Amino acid sequence: MISRRPRKAMNQINVVPYIDVMLVLLVIFMVTAPFINPAMVDLPSVSKSATAPAAPLEVVVREDGGLLLRDRGSGEEGETVQEDRLASAIQARQQAHPGQPVVISADRNVRYEAVMRVMDTLQSQGVSRVGLLVQPAQP
Repeated sequence: MISRRPRKAMNQINVVPYIDVMLVLLVIFMVTAPFINPAMVDLPSVSKSATAPAAPLEVVVREDGGLLLRDRGSGEEGETVQEDRLASAIQARQQAHPGQPVVISADRNVRYEAVMRVMDTLQSQGVSRVGLLVQPAQP
């Protein structure tokens, strides 16, 4: 009787058939691409609002730690507010104009913690639109 050697498992993948299939698909896509018409894109349109957006309230954080609250819509100078009274002043203004945005502007030398305390106060009052006012760099 003839003894047979056991077959070894093949440890390499033959990728030639995969390359052939990919080349056929590439040719098909290249031939059919000129026949595809790009569709018109319907862009959203913006309609004019009946009311102008409300001018924001500005909370100015001074270098000495003082706070100034002013309405940018009116030409008022603003009122100096203590930090513990800021919440009630914002709440009174928000009741008069609900949804009015609030921006915080601070002096360059103000510590970051002072700005964060003002932001925490605004968040605790439920002000949803808070922004930071920055001055663009001068060339």
